[in-house]
Amino acid sequence: MSESGFKNISAAAFAKLDFETVTLIDLREPDELLISGIPGAVNIPFSSFPKGIDAIPMGKPVYVFCREGSFSEEVAEILFERGYEVYNLEGGFNEYRNLLNDNSVLKRGFVGDSDAANPTILSWDEEIFVDAKALRCPGPIVKVADTLRGLPEGSVVRVEATEDAFTSDIKVWTERTGNLLLSLSAENGIISARIQKKTAAGSVDDSHSSGNVNVTADSLNGRHIQLGDDKTFIVFSGDLDKTIAAFIMANGAASLGRKVTMFFTFWGLNILRRSEKVKVDKSFIEKMFGWMMPRGSQKLGLSRMNMLGAGGKMIRGIMKAKGISSLEELIEDARGHGVRLVACQMSMDVMGIKKEELIDGVELGGVATFIGSGETSDISLFI
Repeated sequence: MSESGFKNISAAAFAKLDFETVTLIDLREPDELLISGIPGAVNIPFSSFPKGIDAIPMGKPVYVFCREGSFSEEVAEILFERGYEVYNLEGGFNEYRNLLNDNSVLKRGFVGDSDAANPTILSWDEEIFVDAKALRCPGPIVKVADTLRGLPEGSVVRVEATEDAFTSDIKVWTERTGNLLLSLSAENGIISARIQKKTAAGSVDDSHSSGNVNVTADSLNGRHIQLGDDKTFIVFSGDLDKTIAAFIMANGAASLGRKVTMFFTFWGLNILRRSEKVKVDKSFIEKMFGWMMPRGSQKLGLSRMNMLGAGGKMIRGIMKAKGISSLEELIEDARGHGVRLVACQMSMDVMGIKKEELIDGVELGGVATFIGSGETSDISLFI
């Protein structure tokens, strides 16, 4: 027991718990959970604590953990003072994950696991099937991560998905996590991938970087991530002026030889729509979205002083008079210089935009594609 009254628990003892009988509090930030988490754990980010503390039940022992164990000690002390039976995971999630990687015991809650409370020992050559065909981003990637987490190094997972973004996501995810993508294929709308678990540090490919590379410790899983001079732009807005600025910066970065990714989500997807109407099957709600949103870059309005479209025409006229490239020319330049244009498939599904409606040269991607790009970038801008 600590001097403050709460109890500490080792990663080895923590791994033997029946998680169904306790309350798990994960204090890490939401973006840290995309790749690694514990099924059933309640996420209360330390940055927003004590918000959510009143929702923690008193009837079960409470086990709190953060990334490395320091923040969870503070929270454990607070909960103890409030009368909880509370335990702090020593070394945090990092220590627990390292234990799982070092010992071939462990499988909790992945597809095909009929008894998650009793971990199954799997041989290295056993192949696990993951059915992610009904899932949307980030579901397929999270399901793969959850499955691999409890397997020994060398194990192979075969996953099937139907979301087009999975093709890009699984490539980026395996590269950034150090796992090995054995095969990737698509047939009859089903994307099939085979992944082999690899945990060796330093396995991340740094060939993507065009300049100097800085090495920094990745506190999530003990790897080393290569941080380069790539540039990432998240284009959320569909305003003409903001879009012009985004493409000017992207083209400037590309001219310096940088690898540039532009990730278009929600209203930014309208920039990538074809100007001509494309006949595709849509529900009534999807058609309503299509009627209300601008179709393509030529229909975008200004964020200020749009004046029912007159402001946009004025800006275009001024740009032409001063010899400044139009937005359409900037988009074409970006494609010609290798700027990667990625459309968020989840946002497309929400807004009823089909891939047939997008201009040529656009990839479909999800959260793993964006995060993979952001990890290798020294600049990430939200526009």
